[in-house]
Amino acid sequence: MPELTTMQSIFRTAMANLPAAVNIVTTDGPAGRCGMTVTAVCSVTDSPPTALVCVNQNSAMHNVFQNNGRVGINVLSGDDEELAMHFAGATQVAMADRFQWDIWEDDTDDGVPILRAAHVVLAGRIADSKTVGSHSVMFIELDRVHTREHGDSLVYFQRKFHRLSVPVESPDWLFYDEWSDPITVTPALVPAAAGGK
Repeated sequence: MPELTTMQSIFRTAMANLPAAVNIVTTDGPAGRCGMTVTAVCSVTDSPPTALVCVNQNSAMHNVFQNNGRVGINVLSGDDEELAMHFAGATQVAMADRFQWDIWEDDTDDGVPILRAAHVVLAGRIADSKTVGSHSVMFIELDRVHTREHGDSLVYFQRKFHRLSVPVESPDWLFYDEWSDPITVTPALVPAAAGGK
């Protein structure tokens, strides 16, 4: 493996400080059945619902995903750290054995393995793929989306797994994200520098 440049090393350290949900991305089809632990997953658009997954082209599973053309994204719950380690290749459990555990169901379309206890399940076809440096950015057009109402999530931060608990809801706190409708924030919650009290 080539030695990292200074910028590559700095970049990797910076990304290690970016908390990310932990996912097991799976596929099944003519090219075989496999899965891998991935944090490089994010939303793209809701028109149509699309997510992206970044996979290293040097991974033995890269071409399996590409050739099967269908992917399941299983967003892990807080209890799934051990499972994440298995699919990260950090244990000696063979790929075929991982799928023998009674924790899976098959996606109704074509058998993509879906984790029953996943915090979120996304599944769909690879609608497009772009090469960016060492990775392929796969755009997954989704036809299945399922979210569990309750349960903690598993995140990766500073090269360690962490359980992220569901926050206690407060009637005074409103959160805005890119999918939300415009909202009014209570002035007391706005920092003074932004015009709050």
